[in-house]
Amino acid sequence: MTFHLRVVPKSGRSLVRKEPDGSFKVYLAKPAVDGQANRELIKLFSKYLGVRKYSVGIIKGKKGRDKIVRITE
Repeated sequence: MTFHLRVVPKSGRSLVRKEPDGSFKVYLAKPAVDGQANRELIKLFSKYLGVRKYSVGIIKGKKGRDKIVRITE
């Protein structure tokens, strides 16, 4: 299963919001430095979906704000 995400790093809060078009907007407190934001994204999104962290992988957009994330079980 894949999800389209728009990430806002260094926003001062960490939360996941579902947009009306079915995509997700993820606000992260961590900055986009040395992969900190990606690690927080995986932790936060896995908690939001109720899956384990190792089940969440970024398949596109590791260095950008628009990401495609895959969930595997």
